[in-house]
Amino acid sequence: MLKVDHLDIFYGKTQALWDVSLRVEEKKIVSMVGANEAGKTTLLNAVCGLLRPGSGSMEFMGRRIDGLAPDNIVQMGVSYVPESGKPFVEMTVAENLEMGAYPNPSWKRRKETLERVYGLFPVLRARAKQLARTLSGGERQMLAMGRSLMANPRLCMLDEPSYGLAPLMVKELFKFILMLNQQGISILLVEQNIYHALEIADRAYLLENGRITLEGHRDLFLNNDHVRKAYLGL
Repeated sequence: MLKVDHLDIFYGKTQALWDVSLRVEEKKIVSMVGANEAGKTTLLNAVCGLLRPGSGSMEFMGRRIDGLAPDNIVQMGVSYVPESGKPFVEMTVAENLEMGAYPNPSWKRRKETLERVYGLFPVLRARAKQLARTLSGGERQMLAMGRSLMANPRLCMLDEPSYGLAPLMVKELFKFILMLNQQGISILLVEQNIYHALEIADRAYLLENGRITLEGHRDLFLNNDHVRKAYLGL
């Protein structure tokens, strides 16, 4: 579904990613793990068109997307949930969700999709007329995920969805991510909560200092001495 090959990303003259390659298969969950400032968000920004690669290529469903505008990539079926959700705080929950449906033909199906989102996240229906700024951290994450679903994506990219959430809410959040995947949506998950990220992943990548240093099945990560010591505290 998503192929990234030998990607190099620069901020001016400063290189942020070196020769990064990854794959996301259809209807699978892929977790990208690593420390802060490793380049994980940079990679997501590149995939969704917010950053242009210095070299390398990216394909979605067999079509090159490096160089395309973000709105074109969204219309192809890629959605992005940024860190902290970033809702439109002075808009209601319902208005935030409608914003996610602007890409055609999603707008024509917005009422049907909205019912699907409310079915996944019943609290959003109860809060539909509230301003987004009145929501708790967990509710904001649900809103951000719901907004991304309004575009009817085939691939959903999530950037640190558990950031700032209470442990109990983190468990619920990962249940929701599994629910999305069970509905046929592929997931590219960037997450510092490495144990939870590996627990639900079909495949994982470790990004360190802008480079992929480990990739494979989650069991490879859970049994790797470096990962256990540096990231799992084992």
